[in-house]
Amino acid sequence: MSENPQQPSRPDDETISSPLPSANTEPQAPATVTSSSTAPTHPSDPDLAVEDMATNIGSDTPTPVQIPPMESETATTAPADLQSLTLKLAEVSNQRDAFQSQYLRIAADFDNFRKRSSKEKEDVELKTKCATIIELLSVVDNFERARTQIKPQNEGEMGIHKSYQGVYKQLVESLKRIGVSPMRSEGQQFDPNLHEAVMRQPTEEHPEGTVMEELQRGYYLGERILRHALVKVAAPPEQLSSADASIDTVDN
Repeated sequence: MSENPQQPSRPDDETISSPLPSANTEPQAPATVTSSSTAPTHPSDPDLAVEDMATNIGSDTPTPVQIPPMESETATTAPADLQSLTLKLAEVSNQRDAFQSQYLRIAADFDNFRKRSSKEKEDVELKTKCATIIELLSVVDNFERARTQIKPQNEGEMGIHKSYQGVYKQLVESLKRIGVSPMRSEGQQFDPNLHEAVMRQPTEEHPEGTVMEELQRGYYLGERILRHALVKVAAPPEQLSSADASIDTVDN
């Protein structure tokens, strides 16, 4: 009897086990961990989102809820605030009106002060100017008296006469440039605002009240009277006859 030699097993003949489950084996569900905390939400799965909401509702952490105020409290608070704001608005309006009135009053006072100061300054300047010119007019009077009284007899006196007459003309031109002008009173009717009567002479050549002679010339400074003219005024001839009759009566 022949014995069949046992052939050694080859690796190829060995059965390789596969980890794959068999067809009859059911897949096991993944283990779920139950926790009291809130589970993560999966926006992509609606069922999981519903489960998360249920978990949140059943959780132990309470959700804070804000309770709106009662209608009665709101109704009582609103009129009080409105009344307070109305009072503040009225107070601010009164302050504004008071400040505006004060501003207008101060502005008017300042404008009046400015005008008054300007007028006072002009008056002071005019008074100073008039006082200075009046002092110079006495020099002009002396030049005019010299011209009427001095009669040059030779060439030397004529030279002196021309010299001071040149100074006189220069002075008169300077006065004209600053607004000084002489009055022309001879032949005019006597005006107490312009003239000062020094003498009255009865005459038949001139009507009564006519200025017969200007004893001292008057001057203007612009429209202002700088100096009144001293004049001799014509009087009616009846005064002369009555004066002569009274003199004859006294003599007799």
